[in-house]
Amino acid sequence: MAIPPTLITLLVGMVLVLTGLWVGQNVQLLPLDASANAPVYDSLFQVLFSIGTILFLGIAGLLVFSLVRFRRRRGDRSDGVAIEGNLPMEIVWTAIPAIVVLFVGIYSYDIYERMGGMTPLNDHGAMHGMAMASDSSAAADGGTQQARVWAGIGQAGSAGALPVELTAMQFAFIFHYPEGDITSGELHIPANRPVELRMKANDVIHAFWVPQFRLKQDVIPGQQTVLTFTATKPGSYPIVCAELCGPYHGGMRSTVVVHESDAFDAWLTKNTPAPATVASAPLHPTA
Repeated sequence: MAIPPTLITLLVGMVLVLTGLWVGQNVQLLPLDASANAPVYDSLFQVLFSIGTILFLGIAGLLVFSLVRFRRRRGDRSDGVAIEGNLPMEIVWTAIPAIVVLFVGIYSYDIYERMGGMTPLNDHGAMHGMAMASDSSAAADGGTQQARVWAGIGQAGSAGALPVELTAMQFAFIFHYPEGDITSGELHIPANRPVELRMKANDVIHAFWVPQFRLKQDVIPGQQTVLTFTATKPGSYPIVCAELCGPYHGGMRSTVVVHESDAFDAWLTKNTPAPATVASAPLHPTA
C-alpha cells in the first residue's frame, strides 16, 4: 500500500522542524556569553538559526530530490510535461515565507526595543535594566534604572554604576576613571556591577564592540553617548573597533578585563595616583 504524498510531506516537515529546533538549541556558534544582556541576544540568534536551518535543509533537500527523481533518463528524448501552474502550492510557498518574515520582524523589533534601540542615541541602558530584572542574583543587588542627564543629553543610567569615560581616536581606546583619576589603555571593570561607559570620539566615527558582551555602539565625534552594561564572568575579552576608521583600523583593539570585586578594588588602589604634596613655606623670614 502506497503512502499518501500528503502524509509524506507532513512527516518530512515535522522532521525538518525538529531538526532545526535541535540545531538552534545545541549548536553553539557564538562566543562565550559574559554579560547580563547576552542571553537576550542569544535567544534571538537561536530562533533565527533554527529558522535558517529549517529553510536550508528544506530547500536544499527539495532540490536534491528533484534532481534525482525528475532527471532525464538514458535514451529519453521527449519533452517534459507542460505544467501551467499550481495555485495551492503557490499559496503555500507565498504564505510560509510571509509568516516567517512577519514573525522574525516582530520578534527582532521586540529585542531591539528592549535593548534600548528606540531611545535617544541607542543607549543600551533600557536593555540592561530588563536583563538585570530577569536575573535573580542581579535583582538582589538592586540594579534599578533611573532617568538621568549627562552632558546635556537624556540617558538611561543605573544606580550604583561604575562611571568610565571612553575616548576613541585613531587608533586607540583610552579609558578614564573619574572616581580614581585613573587613565588606562585597557578597560578594567568588576563582575556583576553595572558599568556606565561614557563615550566620545576625537576624530572620526569609531565603534566599541565586545563580542562576548553582545554589545556594539558607535562612537561619534561631537555626540557623546552612554552604554550601560553588566559583565557577569571574570576574564579578559577583546575590544574591537567595528567601524572603518582609517588605514590602521584593523589594529585598533584593546582588552576588557573583568575582575572579581576584591581584585578590582586592589587594581583601583594600585593604579590610583598618589596625591601631590604641597611644599611647606619657610619657617624663618628672609632677610
